[in-house]
Amino acid sequence: MCKPQSNGASTIITFQKYVRPQTVEEAWELNQKKRNRIVGGMMWLKMGNHSIGTAIDLCDLGLNEIEETADEFRIGAMVTLRQLEQHVGLAAYSCGAVAAALKDIVGVQFRNGATVGGSLWRRMGFSDVLTVFLAMDSYVELHQAGIVPLEQFANMRYDNDVLVRLIVRKRPGAFAYRAVRKQRTDLPSLNCAAGVIEGEYRVAVGSRPARAMVLRDVRGLLAGGVTEQSAAAFAQFAVENVVVSGNMWGSAEYRRALVPVLVRRALLALEEVR
Repeated sequence: MCKPQSNGASTIITFQKYVRPQTVEEAWELNQKKRNRIVGGMMWLKMGNHSIGTAIDLCDLGLNEIEETADEFRIGAMVTLRQLEQHVGLAAYSCGAVAAALKDIVGVQFRNGATVGGSLWRRMGFSDVLTVFLAMDSYVELHQAGIVPLEQFANMRYDNDVLVRLIVRKRPGAFAYRAVRKQRTDLPSLNCAAGVIEGEYRVAVGSRPARAMVLRDVRGLLAGGVTEQSAAAFAQFAVENVVVSGNMWGSAEYRRALVPVLVRRALLALEEVR
């Protein structure tokens, strides 16, 4: 696969073999070789120069469905972002936060190909997907490591395990998502998801541009609920605890100014949907 760049150069990805394993165990065994790669939707992988030994496609493992029970959502690694965006149950539970987080990711064609597994596995700093689910009671199921809290997974080193599914537990709560982009479909300069689960507040801030991090109300600033005053106080707490730096989507100074604005907006939006 060859994709021309604006400077006339090309990004090229090659692989010697293409395999569709029939079990997760088979996929895991193949993935233990350094040059082998699980390819997912290949929406980000194709952007660089890669020489892959074996491309491992999980499309035969039945991981392209969202299972909803009374207690949780079980979202297979091969579920597309478009499936997430349009899922009625997730929209209702997340108060529209999931759809809000996904709607500006490039375009519909891209979201029809990009997968949940691919989006979460790379733990990219700009990931809207990671940020929004960090505000919920979320976990990943890894073939070898088992079920791991998403917040813990976000800080783990890369290894050769296989991400099987995302699990979101249906605890009573409300959620909201906000992001700032230079323009629609661009990567976010900063993104923020707020959640309150059984009275416990949490705010995830991503595109710092480092991986998203979670803030909890350790000072009890929101103990009396979200008001203009308490939201402003928590926003200042975020300024003191969220580390930012600069890249082409925003300078450190710009992001530092955005942090309290987005945190405050997300918290006030959260109060509106409760």
